[in-house]
Amino acid sequence: MLSRRDFIKGSFASGVALVTIGGGVNSLLKGSVAFAQENPAEVVPNNGKILILVQLAGGNDGDRTLVPHGSSAYYSARSATAIAAEDVLSLNSDVGLHPNLTGLKGLWDEGKMAVVQGVGYPDQNFSHFKSMAIWQYADPALVERDGWLGKTLEQLESEEHDPFLGFRVGNSPPPELRTPNIPIPAVRNPADYGFKVAGQAVTPDEARSATLLKLYEEYPSTAPYGVLLETTADSAVSSSQLLAEAGEIYVPAVEYPATPFASGLSLLAQVIVGDLGMRVGHTTLGGFDTHVNEVGAHDNLMTTLDGGITAFYQDLAAHGRADDVIVVTWSEFGRRWQENANQATDHGSANMLFAVGNGIQGGLYGEPPSHTQLIQRGNLEFTTDFRSVYSTIIDRWFGVPSEALLGQQWANLDFIPAA
Repeated sequence: MLSRRDFIKGSFASGVALVTIGGGVNSLLKGSVAFAQENPAEVVPNNGKILILVQLAGGNDGDRTLVPHGSSAYYSARSATAIAAEDVLSLNSDVGLHPNLTGLKGLWDEGKMAVVQGVGYPDQNFSHFKSMAIWQYADPALVERDGWLGKTLEQLESEEHDPFLGFRVGNSPPPELRTPNIPIPAVRNPADYGFKVAGQAVTPDEARSATLLKLYEEYPSTAPYGVLLETTADSAVSSSQLLAEAGEIYVPAVEYPATPFASGLSLLAQVIVGDLGMRVGHTTLGGFDTHVNEVGAHDNLMTTLDGGITAFYQDLAAHGRADDVIVVTWSEFGRRWQENANQATDHGSANMLFAVGNGIQGGLYGEPPSHTQLIQRGNLEFTTDFRSVYSTIIDRWFGVPSEALLGQQWANLDFIPAA
């Protein structure tokens, strides 16, 4: 059984601190009580590995990101949105990177970036929300209610029950980290993470803060939710102090681009360098739903993506933490192979994703989709099930058996070497 002291270590800030907790209050209460009453699952040894998941929200155009410059069919289908072959950052005679991805191309040249081609799932759903949910819960049937990374984190939880085991840059926890047993802090601005009175940050010894802590402390621990209620405010204090202390110590080793996306990655670097116990970090770059006048918008997004990830990698490398961290991108679907009448593209199917880091075995993985044998709505047919990407991360990066978490054993890909 978990001791009361262990549970106190594992509690998380709720409404007291200005941080969003995943799963909702009812889910948090039910999950926390069950967690306190049951024997914990066998703990997987902590290998210290960290995943940073970058969501490209809206449906990234994979064919303007990994450009099939060797395909005549590509230039026939896309007179307005295609990237000229001479501008592509060539990876081989068939494909290359968007010309604005110069930093990522440098990581590719160093063998620190992999590209997985043709990623998708059967019977592609073209709704943003449903397709995102399919990726987030690793479940095309949309039956599963726990996120694929939430279930993974439950297997990674150590005896210390780190409050930053999972961490989201943003206003609310992402569904892929959802689990009733491990609330996830979601922080956009560290200055807003902690006690506030009338909108102003205060210390725990401020009169109203101290009174609140006293009320929580005096609530009978034997009463329903007593342990949870006693420790919620205390954990709010300790976790906010940890983040603040990490911020005082952390100095970026590089200049990050002046974008919200890069700022979010810098915050994740702060948590990593501060050694706050994070195993999964999540951030989002939005704006990829390019139905009209795609070129300029997508070019800018590629610049933002490249600048943020490149600075993040360089920062971690300078702090000696690059061996511990990989970055993986995902997007709910790709864009239609044939561009539309608005010099843009509509919702599509098969896509690509990046994996970046010292722990990555660089190269191209997965078969490229056929450009001539199209499927529903004139789309590319996927060749790599996204759950093979997930199983590779779970099995090979975190060292957790993926079969029980994903419902079956999916073939691992070699972008993360086998142990």
